[in-house]
Amino acid sequence: MKDFKINNNGELEIFASPTSSHTDFDFYIGKWNIKNRKLKERLNNCDEWIEFDSTDDTTHLLKGFANMNKFTATFNDQPFEGIAIRLFNPQTKLWSIYWADSNDVAFDPPMVGSFDGNIGKLYCKENFKGQDIIVLFHWDKTHPDSPVWNQAFSVDNGISWEWNWHMYASRIK
Repeated sequence: MKDFKINNNGELEIFASPTSSHTDFDFYIGKWNIKNRKLKERLNNCDEWIEFDSTDDTTHLLKGFANMNKFTATFNDQPFEGIAIRLFNPQTKLWSIYWADSNDVAFDPPMVGSFDGNIGKLYCKENFKGQDIIVLFHWDKTHPDSPVWNQAFSVDNGISWEWNWHMYASRIK
């Protein structure tokens, strides 16, 4: 299934999968320990990875059509917090994820997309250090107690991707 395209006006168009549902993120409700692996520098031919631990706590909102999580970590001996608010639009069958963190204290442009079975793909166009890019969030919930989230950047409208962050979650029982 084609899940996005760049239209004639250069805008990102995102298409929902036929199976997209407001329950797609139900697997992520709860508390998590996360192993993170993040490129030290993005879009700079870097091959040095930073590894760190974090926690996540996710709750339902809006009768299950939304959820919110709090991400907590330490970077360079400094506490770091982030929140993600995920909203499902029942008309378009698309999810929108809004992220803000303690560094920028503002919402990033929303990531938009859907799940097709156990794989979720959400996209947005952004400007990263003066360069227009597409950002991809890739969720794999094949194993609901140990889901994987990955992030990639594309500078060529999705022809190629730089995978720059991997999160391996483990449910806290």
